[in-house]
Amino acid sequence: MRWKHCLAVGALSVALVACTTSPTGRSQLTLMSDEQLDQMGAQAFAQYQKELPTVGGAAYRYVQCVTEAIVTTLPPQAREGGWQVRVFQDESANAFALPGGYVGVNTGLLAIAENQDQLAAVIGHEIGHVLARHANERASTQSATQIGLSVLSSTAGLEGPGGQQVMAALGLGAKYGIMLPFSRRHESEADVIGLQLMAEAGFDPRASVALWQNMGAAGGGQPPEWMSTHPSHGQRIAGLQAEIPEVLPRYEQARQAGRTPNCPRP
Repeated sequence: MRWKHCLAVGALSVALVACTTSPTGRSQLTLMSDEQLDQMGAQAFAQYQKELPTVGGAAYRYVQCVTEAIVTTLPPQAREGGWQVRVFQDESANAFALPGGYVGVNTGLLAIAENQDQLAAVIGHEIGHVLARHANERASTQSATQIGLSVLSSTAGLEGPGGQQVMAALGLGAKYGIMLPFSRRHESEADVIGLQLMAEAGFDPRASVALWQNMGAAGGGQPPEWMSTHPSHGQRIAGLQAEIPEVLPRYEQARQAGRTPNCPRP
């Protein structure tokens, strides 16, 4: 079983040089530098703008207003350089934030999010992914998993057709046993961070529940949860409801401090 020893030593070595902590206190494996992630974010944002038409006017001002209100609550290093915002003409109810300070919102989401608070729930969630370095963690975990499978293949002598079948099965196990549950954990963590951000910006965190109810009502089947990178709508709503009592005091303090966003919906 020497290959098990090799895997354990390799995993320990990686963890020792690349262990960080997320905003919620969770240990993370992050192998990439912030500079690398920021560069990748800039490239991805430029690619989005090449592939999809952007929208200006009232829709842009609305999304910009909500984003700016949330950005003002971020730590100084996360506000440095500002955040660029684009609204994309796309019917899918989606949004994203990228390392380096980029936010994109599809017009389809504006039809689902009924007010500024619901939109803030999505934008806060997406910025939460960036603050928690989830892109770094996902890429690092995928890299470490591939290295581990490669080491297993070479040290265990899994060669030939039979060995390839075993490795394919092990790869499937890594996907469903490591990568997808890991992504669901990211989604839940981003939900928590997003609630905190929107509350501190003066947006009502209770609107997050209504948003996901709207998402569920909009239809669209989901794969079984064990095959999905996102929690089910029901699980997500339950998680949000459990966190809301914790963040309501932040919302009330923000309102008392004069943080009362007023972003007119187009």
